[in-house]
Amino acid sequence: MSGSTRSNFILGLVLVAFSAVLLFVWIPLDTDTGYIEKVRRQVTVGDAAAPSIAALFLLTGGLLLIFVERARADQPAFGRRHLVFVLSFVGWTVLSLLVMRYAGPALVAVLGMDMEYRLLRDTLPWKYVGFLIGGTMLISGGISMVEGRVRPQRVLLSLVITTVMMLIYDVPFEDLLLPPNGDV
Repeated sequence: MSGSTRSNFILGLVLVAFSAVLLFVWIPLDTDTGYIEKVRRQVTVGDAAAPSIAALFLLTGGLLLIFVERARADQPAFGRRHLVFVLSFVGWTVLSLLVMRYAGPALVAVLGMDMEYRLLRDTLPWKYVGFLIGGTMLISGGISMVEGRVRPQRVLLSLVITTVMMLIYDVPFEDLLLPPNGDV
């Protein structure tokens, strides 16, 4: 086992252990509600939902590092090319989140509407503007960076993925505001 492969294997084990602690110890002890809370026929997202989803992503990444490691022995563990990729990805993520945050208010300002965005943030179509544009930008940009080129099919796929996420997280819950509207 090369140094890079061994490092990834150890990192995978650490991620699996950490996500197990999150899922079975920390989250149950730290949250008051479960994944979904039903009070007086109203369904809301529980306190445990978001951190559990994040822990499952960590678990998946750890398992991938353990079982699907494909690094060659002559490949550097972390080189200049990797640093540029990571910094580019972080920069794109920050830019996408800024677009997600300010797309709705900017569109309201450009259209010259009489109301503040804060008052419109839970009405159609305003509740979806930032999430749809920023989420599509984030996903398509990530795919494009990994593939090394921008393809229209991937942008369309990103739009579909973002729309499905909106339907999953917004439609079943009456009082849930998609990001970034809860913070506006």
